[in-house]
Amino acid sequence: MRGLTVAVLFVFSIFAAQLLRIQGFDSSAVAAEALEQRTEKVVIPALRGKITSSDGVVLASSRARETVVADPTAVCTYQQKNKKTCEPATTAAAVDAAAAALGPLLGKSAADLRPLLTRTGRYQVLDRKVSPLTWRKIAKLGIPGIYKDSAESVPERVYPQGPASASLVGYVTNDGEAGGGLESMMDKALKGRAGYSVFEKAPDGSKIPGGRQGGAKAVDGQDVTLTVNSNIQWYAQNALAQRMSEMGAQSGTAVVMNAKTGKVLALASYPTYDPNDIGRAKGSLVNKAVSDVFEPGSTAKVMTVAAALEDKTVTPDQPVIIPNRMQRFDASFKDSHDHPTLYRTVAGTLAESSNIGTILVGETLEPKRLEEYYRKFGLGSKSGMGFPGESKGLLAPADKWSGTQRSTVMFGQGLSVTAIQAASVFQTIANGGLRVSPSLVDGTTDSHGTYVKAPPAAGTRVVSVDTATKVNAMLEGVVSKEGTAPQAQIPGYRVAGKTGTADFYDAKLGRYSGKTASFIGYAPADDPELVVAVILQRPSASIYGGTVAGPVFQDVMTYALQELKIPPTGTTKAAITLAVDPDVAKSDPDTLQDKPRGSGK
Repeated sequence: MRGLTVAVLFVFSIFAAQLLRIQGFDSSAVAAEALEQRTEKVVIPALRGKITSSDGVVLASSRARETVVADPTAVCTYQQKNKKTCEPATTAAAVDAAAAALGPLLGKSAADLRPLLTRTGRYQVLDRKVSPLTWRKIAKLGIPGIYKDSAESVPERVYPQGPASASLVGYVTNDGEAGGGLESMMDKALKGRAGYSVFEKAPDGSKIPGGRQGGAKAVDGQDVTLTVNSNIQWYAQNALAQRMSEMGAQSGTAVVMNAKTGKVLALASYPTYDPNDIGRAKGSLVNKAVSDVFEPGSTAKVMTVAAALEDKTVTPDQPVIIPNRMQRFDASFKDSHDHPTLYRTVAGTLAESSNIGTILVGETLEPKRLEEYYRKFGLGSKSGMGFPGESKGLLAPADKWSGTQRSTVMFGQGLSVTAIQAASVFQTIANGGLRVSPSLVDGTTDSHGTYVKAPPAAGTRVVSVDTATKVNAMLEGVVSKEGTAPQAQIPGYRVAGKTGTADFYDAKLGRYSGKTASFIGYAPADDPELVVAVILQRPSASIYGGTVAGPVFQDVMTYALQELKIPPTGTTKAAITLAVDPDVAKSDPDTLQDKPRGSGK
């Protein structure tokens, strides 16, 4: 008995010492640990900011969605009086009743829900995209074990225009991560800052009244307003898709820009996809207008002629003798079609898109000087928009050009550009020789409603106003009946532009395959407001820029002029001389002919 008493007293002394330690010396630490164990912290996701067009149309927005979860070990007691545990005799009836009640609210059949409500374990996701209103209806059912998991809830991203602006706006994955386009480019501003809620919970998970509560509010992301016009974007996307189908093209892009400010009004790319169902996307997830590079072909002749005019090595009326073939190094160059010897002016060379004539114009400059102008026009560097996945294009240094490349770059082969770079070249000419970096974002609005306008894009003088005016007159000749793109004419408006046809390099095949057909221009030509660039890759029905891309330019430009209420100027196009008398050309000492000048080679 004495031994037993000693043992009991010893155990009690240990209990007493432990009690003294817990309630006396370590009371604060133990209380804090207990509080931590019964404290729940729930993350409150921030709503992602909206993306809207310049005309106020929502292109991307977020809406709250709840994740509905089931605890099968509790659902089995639904409508079973005084029963808190599952019983084989009543489980089937309870699950059937719960599935029947939940089905209409979750948009699922009872047969689909029944397996989810009878699985082993205590956590089964029923739906991740339930609206707050639907959740309130579910909660009113009072089904045991059915609850929303706030930690799993992620706001749903919605894209009202679907495929029409998908490659421009981008998408957001199911876990809330930005995936390309403006969503990725402006992710820091759009995503906001998540908040959290802290509360004490009872063993059954309910809040303890009067217990510890706190947290921080979520700060929603900023709204982003674009320079893009939603109607022009929609129209350009659909006009491009239709023409691609007619021409059997592989891919295509259409760019619409403000000629004076460089603001992008549309950035269409095809094939496209539906950002509302990104899991089933089959088209290209990138915007080809900024990511894909191609040899521009004859649209690049604008830079060659402008460079020569700016350095005063040629004049618009200067005669050019254009043979049917011309040898340079180990290559024989020709135009798009065979012809007798032609007698044209520099303006006529550009209007009729002669490769040989352009080489003769370009050879009045040193190769290094040509490269300098190409880079001033924006080639070989990103546009400045900051768009994800944008390419710099390909422009080798002049001292790396091969013998034949020194000639091919003059008419747009042996170098590569993106559609936005090509459009920017024409924006420069349309804007009097001042290149303005393209821009997509007009401004942002924070959670307090404060709008902050984006800083204006920087401008760079490339050529003089006088040179731009002369090139402008030549480009009007392209759209005349004597030029290569009469299809681009718009009744009542003066239009300037240039066709382009070049070999298409297929990276997958590792060789040239098919053609690139393009038309880039602006209107009204005497007071330019809009630039439109249309590029189709590997068309099969035809290959020439004037016939393939010209009609899309005419269609999109006509719509954009009407949408923005830009009236015709009512002025008359100035006459330009495209051809010269053969005797005059032969006798003029300044005539450009097959005697390379400038480089001496």
